Amino acid sequence: MEQTVKILSITPVTHNVKSFRITKPDGYRFEPGQATEVSINQEKWKEEKRPFTFTALNDWPWLEFTIKIYSDHKGVTNELNSLVPGDELIIRDVWGAIAYKGEGYFIAGGAGITPFIAILRQLKKDGKVGSNHLYFSNKTSADIILHEELDNILGNQAHYIVTDEEGTGFQKTFIDKAFLAKEIKDFSKPFYVCGPDKMIKDITQSLTELGAKPDSVVFEK
Repeated sequence: MEQTVKILSITPVTHNVKSFRITKPDGYRFEPGQATEVSINQEKWKEEKRPFTFTALNDWPWLEFTIKIYSDHKGVTNELNSLVPGDELIIRDVWGAIAYKGEGYFIAGGAGITPFIAILRQLKKDGKVGSNHLYFSNKTSADIILHEELDNILGNQAHYIVTDEEGTGFQKTFIDKAFLAKEIKDFSKPFYVCGPDKMIKDITQSLTELGAKPDSVVFEK
């Protein structure tokens, strides 16, 4: 079911990520980690649907998406970058495979952090962060989305990895099998993985080889 919503605010998060807060239709609900298909309510763009994850919580009075802008493609995110408060989007029914199954390890690459934002915000609100750990890989330190908030939620259980920059104070490496074998203490716990398709495939394979049960590895299908 399509619903037209209005943009309330647009806030920069990093140099190429923005937070879009939009009006919330009555009764519209989602589980943290779920997404919907979004399009811009303009004639040229109405049928250009893209999946975006909700980063708000259900008890917030608005919906929110945290979106990476790809200005080198003349596509939907580049067009979103030109919108202003008052412009309209179209949202649809909720869907999504990333559901919280208990304390474990969140592994994210770049904008792959977005399905985890609402989950981690909800855990913080409920006082249930517990022993969850986040491993968040980005090309540079400037690419880290919501760095301060993730530190606030997870403290020293937030681990940042950069792949293309020296001297950041973060580990300069890749999240590969050797990294996982060194860092992960308990492969019986749930794993939540989101990022580029190849990263998801490689990490899922590595985790399985290291002893994680295939059904304990949660990722978007």
